[in-house]
Amino acid sequence: MKTITHWIGGKPVEGTSGRFGPVYDPATGAQEKQVAFATVDEVDAAVATAKAAFVSWGQSSLAKRTSVLFKFRELLDAHRDEVAALISAEHGKVHSDALGEVARGMEIVELACGISEKLKGELSTQVSTRVDVASIRQPLGVVAGITPFNFPAMVPMWMFPLAIACGNTFVLKPSEKDPSASFRLAELLAEAGLPDGVFNIVQGDKVAVDRLLEHPDVTAVSFVGSTPIAKYIQLKAVEHDKRVQALGGAKNHMLVLPDADLDFAADQAINAAYGSAGERCMAVSVVVAVGDTGDELVAKIAERAKGLRIGPGNDPASEMGPLITREHRDKVAGYVTSAAEQGAEVVVDGTGYSVEGHEGGFFLGVSLLDKVPVTADAYKDEIFGPVLCVVRADTYDDAIKLINSSRWGNGTAIFTRDGGAARRFQLEVQAGMVGVNVPIPVPVGYHSFGGWKDSLFGDLHIYGNDGIAFYTQGKVITTRWPDPADGGINLGFPSNT
Repeated sequence: MKTITHWIGGKPVEGTSGRFGPVYDPATGAQEKQVAFATVDEVDAAVATAKAAFVSWGQSSLAKRTSVLFKFRELLDAHRDEVAALISAEHGKVHSDALGEVARGMEIVELACGISEKLKGELSTQVSTRVDVASIRQPLGVVAGITPFNFPAMVPMWMFPLAIACGNTFVLKPSEKDPSASFRLAELLAEAGLPDGVFNIVQGDKVAVDRLLEHPDVTAVSFVGSTPIAKYIQLKAVEHDKRVQALGGAKNHMLVLPDADLDFAADQAINAAYGSAGERCMAVSVVVAVGDTGDELVAKIAERAKGLRIGPGNDPASEMGPLITREHRDKVAGYVTSAAEQGAEVVVDGTGYSVEGHEGGFFLGVSLLDKVPVTADAYKDEIFGPVLCVVRADTYDDAIKLINSSRWGNGTAIFTRDGGAARRFQLEVQAGMVGVNVPIPVPVGYHSFGGWKDSLFGDLHIYGNDGIAFYTQGKVITTRWPDPADGGINLGFPSNT
C-alpha cells in the first residue's frame, strides 16, 4: 500500500512515528493509501529547515521570487488534470469540480506573481527639513498553514504562494484525509526552482497541529476549517505569541424576494447547495423564501434535485460525487432524519442512496427540507453535506432579522430584480461576503476572502491585500542627511556671496 510521506528540505521524508492514517477512495469505500503521521521531532525538523532557508530566501530579490512563481504557475497549468485527478480520487468530487478548484488556486498564484507591485512601499520626502520617511513591508520568517479536506489544493494555494512571494518560508499541515494533491504541489514547486526548505509539508493529526502552534520559531499560522477548531487554533496560537488568521464554519443563507426570477434562483440554489456534495464553507445551506414565493420555489428546486446524476468523481456523467468518509455520510444523513422528527417537511430524501457497482462508496443523495423550524438541528448546525433547508419569511425585514441572528457570517446572497432592495441588503446583512444574484460570492484573488462573527477569528482575511498584510510586517524608516552646503570640504573658488 502506498504511503504518503512528509516533504522537508525539498524532498520526501519517510515518517518514523509508526502511526498512519487511512486514505480512502470515497467512491468505493476502499482504503487505497495511508499517510504517515508526524512526530514532534519531525515537525521540529521541518521548522528548522524552513528557518535555515529563510536566511537566504527572506533576502532574495523580488525578481527571483516571481521567476519561481511564474514557473510554478506554468507547471501547475500543464499538470492541472493530474492534480484534479488526485483530488477526485481522495476527496470524491467530480473531475470538473476539481479542475475548478485548481483554477481558483491558480488565481492566488497569479496574484503572487505580481508581488513586486504589491510590495512597492511608500515614500514621503521633506516631511521636515531634510527629513524623509519611507514605509516598507518585510517578511515574518517561518509561517504555517493548516488546511481542510474539502479543498486539498485550493486552500493551501490561498496561503503559500503569497507567503513565499513575500519572502517567508512555509510549513503546511494538510488534511490527513486527502494529502496527495498538496504533495504534488510540493513536487511542482521544486521543479519550478524553489530553493530547498522554503516549502515543507508535515502530514499528521493533532500532534503536528499542536506542535506548529507551540513552536517558538513559527511566527504566524493560517487555518481554514470548522468553527470549534478555528477557535482552538486562535486561542492556542495567541497563547504562544503568534499572528493568526483562522477561518471557521458557516450557515450561508440565500434570500429570495417575490420579484426574483424563480427558475434562475432554483438553478442557482441547486448549484450552490449540492456542488461538491455540499462540502464547502460557502455552500448555500438555507434558502429564505419571502412572501408567497415558497411553494413555487420549493417545487422548482425539488424537480431539479431529483434529476441530478450522482456517481464516482472520475465518471464524466457524474454531477455530484460521494462524501469524504463513511462516518461523515452517516452524520449528514442523521440531520435529515432528525429534521423530520423536529417538524421539517422532507421534500426530497437522499438518505439510503447507493450507486450501482459502488455500493461500498460513501454516497448520499441530495435532500431538500421545507418549512424548517429555526430550532431544528438541521438549521442550527453546519451540516457540510448535500442538504438544503428552506425557511419561510413573511417580509424582507423578517428575513434579514433571521439571517443576522445566525452566529455565523461567512457568505450570503439575495436574489431580486430590485436594485434598491439589493443595495439595502448589502448594507444591512451581517456577513463578510455578499452576492447579488450570485449564490456563492467567493471573491477573486485580488480581493480578500473571509467572514464575520463565528466564521473568522483574527483581524485579517485570507489572500488579496489582507493576505499580503498578514504575511508581512511594516517598518517605517525616517532619515536625515546633511546638505553639502552646510559645510565640509569645498575646493571651489571662494567668493564673498
